[in-house]
Amino acid sequence: QVQLVESGGGLVQPGGSLRLSCAASGFTLHYYAIGWFRQAPGKEREGVSCISSSDSSTYYADSVKGRFTISRDNAKNAAYLQMTSLKPEDTAVYYCAARRAALCGSDSEYGYWGQGTQVTVSS
Repeated sequence: QVQLVESGGGLVQPGGSLRLSCAASGFTLHYYAIGWFRQAPGKEREGVSCISSSDSSTYYADSVKGRFTISRDNAKNAAYLQMTSLKPEDTAVYYCAARRAALCGSDSEYGYWGQGTQVTVSS
């Protein structure tokens, strides 16, 4: 069964950190670009970060640049999103997605999606 499962979300105070994980099963992440997306209540889904299949290129939305770091461990068939200096506006459900291609793309090009993990930044 092909599956992506996110974990690591939770409640954190402003300025805090969280590390999200994305575990793949039923397929090999090595051949896929991995994206992280988020959706806040009442807002459209937005791309947060992406990493190419070869780990050679990464992308960050301007809103998270310098605070978030994407990585992958193909040996563990997993990807990660390290989030630091979190702000209340980072509150959202975070999704990981896999695109059967070397490079990142738009969200419509990702064929596999996880169920999401809630991140709440609040004091």
